[in-house]
Amino acid sequence: MVQTSTAPLAVRADDLAAASELANDLTAALGRVVMGKPQAVRLALVALLSGGHLLVEDVPGVGKTLLAKTLARAVGGSFRRIQATPDLLPGELTGVSVFSKHSEDWDFRPGPLFANVVLVDEINRATPRTQSALLEAMEEQQVTVDGVTHRLPDPFFVVATQNPFEHVGTFPLVEGQRDRFAVVVEMGLPAKDTERELLLGRGGTGSLDDLRAVTAPERLRAAVAAIRRVHCDPAVADYIVDISSAIRAHPEVRIGASPRASLSMLNAARVQAVLARRSFVSPDDVKAVANASMAHRLILGGGADLHAGSALVRSVVERVPVPRG
Repeated sequence: MVQTSTAPLAVRADDLAAASELANDLTAALGRVVMGKPQAVRLALVALLSGGHLLVEDVPGVGKTLLAKTLARAVGGSFRRIQATPDLLPGELTGVSVFSKHSEDWDFRPGPLFANVVLVDEINRATPRTQSALLEAMEEQQVTVDGVTHRLPDPFFVVATQNPFEHVGTFPLVEGQRDRFAVVVEMGLPAKDTERELLLGRGGTGSLDDLRAVTAPERLRAAVAAIRRVHCDPAVADYIVDISSAIRAHPEVRIGASPRASLSMLNAARVQAVLARRSFVSPDDVKAVANASMAHRLILGGGADLHAGSALVRSVVERVPVPRG
């Protein structure tokens, strides 16, 4: 069932200030380890603080896993890493029920999803059946095993990395799985100066081993709740719907943006507003997150293609009239 957005209570000034301070602390922490990637760092924080999940797609060796591990370390709380492989089974994610001779009953043994931050490395090397085990967890923050529902920790944040779909040994993400990710990030190759500094061992002002958590689950949970109350004018909400509708109507799109995608883009835009220290969403906030919020969700005539999806979203955003006033 798709979440509906009701008019939130106005965000208090002190709650907004606390959320903005947290965003700045996380930005600084990630920037000390992940060199030369301010856009990737910003979008990773947009995913986290919007209460969504993050997909990091790019070729091997450009820092996808480093970004995910750095974000997990900075957030604090519990952390688990899953290495996706073709033989990974759904029960190895969610947990299994085991019969106990002592109690003569079935005991549930939680899987690695029971953590505040879960890194799923190379998610598209897992089979579609195993990928689908994440659907309930990412949408409803729970898993169901043998007919029994188990709640996951709060906050619960999935960071998944994947290689481009044309790489050998990958399975395309199932359509419902794509729609569960709030934001997609492409790392890209480093600039020449940055790569030289990495080669010479002078990268960044800190290492992952030295990084300490800059927040705790309770503070993160409060920040997400405050950001959900950032004001969105009806005209800006209409602008988001117009973008989603234009994407759905595009002749190259077979499966377009869902209502879940529109709500996710609004929450991402709210984070962008907080990063700019504002208590309301502007059209520029929507533009800043539209591509990262939508491109990975689209299925085009030739299938899922992040680069083609990104180009399509950019062209749509350029054409949709911006509200004035």
